[in-house]
Amino acid sequence: MSQQPTGFKDLLNNMMKRRWFITALVLGGFMLIIGGIFASIIGGAAIKAEWKELLLLLLGAFIGSYGKIIDYWFSDTDKDKMLVQKMDEEDGTSMGSVNDIKESNKPFTPIIPDAFVTAATHAHQTNLVELEMKKDQQEHDQAMAKDAQEHEQEMEKLEFEYQMHRQCDHEWGDSDYDGELECQKCGKIKD
Repeated sequence: MSQQPTGFKDLLNNMMKRRWFITALVLGGFMLIIGGIFASIIGGAAIKAEWKELLLLLLGAFIGSYGKIIDYWFSDTDKDKMLVQKMDEEDGTSMGSVNDIKESNKPFTPIIPDAFVTAATHAHQTNLVELEMKKDQQEHDQAMAKDAQEHEQEMEKLEFEYQMHRQCDHEWGDSDYDGELECQKCGKIKD
């Protein structure tokens, strides 16, 4: 009894095993992320804003990969048709010709989903706004510190002048000929 060739059948089986493995890996990763999010919500864990953004970006990337998985499993690709046809020919029955396969009219699907790009752009813009707000806050704090320092210096100057006037033995006279008497030592105008 002659043994039937199984080259394409083995190739198809190996390909299907890899497809299942990749699909299980992506779905398992997604389920782990969702489970972690739910566990942290139920546990009441506080998540910093940076980690929350990163987690949501990662979640968006996994959601985008679902479109690829669905396309991979449910689109009727030319390569799959050729493999099945070669298997049929190997078995001795031919269902058609490889040349009969038409070009696929699948729409272009980007590698990085638009939602992920939009989320990354939004996160970048949010970061820029936060940096601008921090810069404005630093400038405001510096201006307030400078004003406080100038105020303190002015108060020390006034306190010094007040003490000078209190300790002075006033000698009254009109040295600037304006009709008002002022102290010849400290400059205080007589009340």
